[in-house]
Amino acid sequence: MSVNITQTLYGRRVIYTDCDEITPKNVVSVLEKALSTHGTNRGEIQYLYDYYKGKQPIRNRTKEIRPEINNKIVVNRANEIVSFKVSYLMGEPVQYVSRSKDDISENLNRLNEYVFAEDKAAKDTELAKWFTICGTAYRMVLPDKNKEEDESPFEIYTLDPRYSFVVYHSGLGNKPMMGVKTVLLEDNTELHSIYTKYWYFEVKDGIVVKKEKHSLGTIPIIEYPANPERLGAFEIVIGLLDAINETASNRLDGVEQFIQALLILKGVDIDSEEFKTLKENGGLKIPLEGDAYYLIQELNQTQTQTLVDDMYDTVLTICGMPNRNGGSSTSDTGSAVIMRDGWTNAESRAKDTETMFKMSEKQFLRIAIQFANTLRNMDLKLSAIDIRFTRRNYENIQVKSQVLTTMLNNDKIHPRLAFAHSGLFVDPELAYSQSVEYAEEKKKEAEKELAQFAQQQTEIDKSKVNNAAKGEGNV
Repeated sequence: MSVNITQTLYGRRVIYTDCDEITPKNVVSVLEKALSTHGTNRGEIQYLYDYYKGKQPIRNRTKEIRPEINNKIVVNRANEIVSFKVSYLMGEPVQYVSRSKDDISENLNRLNEYVFAEDKAAKDTELAKWFTICGTAYRMVLPDKNKEEDESPFEIYTLDPRYSFVVYHSGLGNKPMMGVKTVLLEDNTELHSIYTKYWYFEVKDGIVVKKEKHSLGTIPIIEYPANPERLGAFEIVIGLLDAINETASNRLDGVEQFIQALLILKGVDIDSEEFKTLKENGGLKIPLEGDAYYLIQELNQTQTQTLVDDMYDTVLTICGMPNRNGGSSTSDTGSAVIMRDGWTNAESRAKDTETMFKMSEKQFLRIAIQFANTLRNMDLKLSAIDIRFTRRNYENIQVKSQVLTTMLNNDKIHPRLAFAHSGLFVDPELAYSQSVEYAEEKKKEAEKELAQFAQQQTEIDKSKVNNAAKGEGNV
């Protein structure tokens, strides 16, 4: 019995160049060197993408003994890992909020409307799926050709990492030098669209077929790595995932072989026709000195299940995913349950991914803001915008509410600090501002009601005085 050996993967390779500038003279040579590295990355990305979809080594499994019983079971935990990671990270749209003391709410709302018009939330999910599967992903942003005022001034595209890459400078800072998008033409040749900071090239069969300067002033292709090593979420546990598949297949083989146990005939001579009759009648008459019995060796399912559970728990631990065993204690606090079931680990991993995502998202924002300022007469700066993930599981919300209340009741703690450190709000600054406005409105309403009440009391008192004066006059 054998299974194709799992491909050895250690993350995607970063593509570098020593050239200080990409020009029409050296673009082809830089591209050819980059394609050599990208070809290796592309093969690994394809392998991981196929693995995620269920095309896994167990499907090529062979058996030398009783090859007719050869179950090939894919327990697609890779798909489970990717689905959880993506939905947990991108369950809610990424929001842009103000981190400036100036009032930029109008322009910031317009920017959020632009990205909403471009369905950026769905494209963020697609982007996250790619870098979760293969460790990296690519986004492209270009000026919108549609000049209508109610439309976004830019267009957002999610690129296939098998046909896209960015080349970085090998010097200090590793600044991006060019972005490449490849298209497979009908004649099975590849057309490479190349963007540098000032040039756009199209290269086919090692020849520059188009070159022109562009006015973008930047490279519109942005890489979104999942981590510095560009490792996919399930890439580091592929060996365990293959072992789980192998164990599941062997278990089913064991059940089937138990049902189809071999019949041993000792001291009995029987030909093919007699054996066929035996199978039809389900019985056999043998001489006294003969013997017949089934060759049976049943697989220990309990021990096998223990092994599978151990491998699965190890996969969850390494990948930073919560388990689903629920524990055995009924007296655990909320925090204990969160710690025990791995949700804290899942949140920590998600925050690591957020940090990497924000680094690339700033590059996207820099380009998007440039287009919005130029084409829509906006006045936004990247330094005034903060990127917020609204994904939160709101654990221990009652405890956080109590912390906020306690801190607000302490006159030595500024309310802004109470909002920031209670952990109750995704955007504590926005929550504090809205709360201040709400408190001011309630204060004004209370003062207005108090003034109305005082006026009514004054009128009542005047009425009593007048009535009393009239009564005395009548007397």
